[in-house]
Amino acid sequence: QVQLVESGGGLVQAGGSLSLSCAASGRTFRRFGMGWFRQAPGKEREFVAAIASSGDNTYYADSVKGRFTISRDGVKNTVYLQMNSMQPEDTAVYYCAVYSGIGSYFDRSSYNYWGQGTRVTVSS
Repeated sequence: QVQLVESGGGLVQAGGSLSLSCAASGRTFRRFGMGWFRQAPGKEREFVAAIASSGDNTYYADSVKGRFTISRDGVKNTVYLQMNSMQPEDTAVYYCAVYSGIGSYFDRSSYNYWGQGTRVTVSS
């Protein structure tokens, strides 16, 4: 069993930056890829970014590529999402999740543990 706790959400102006953290419990953290998803009001949860267990490979949605950066710290059992040049369309609840090892990193059905989410609001 893995427990995930996100933090770092809040209110930011357009063009600003925010950094999210996701702390994971359990010794198996280093074995699995991790992902960030987001869900805006009235919309489905969508893929944002993912990172392989080694940290060598990262994946991004086209909408955030070049603005967001995912990273992980195996010692702290934490995955991060640095968000720069934020826009109002980035407003959503952000969730981190553990990749199951099966399927595409881009598909939410490939993730089997989820955090409770942290809310991000970008004002124009």
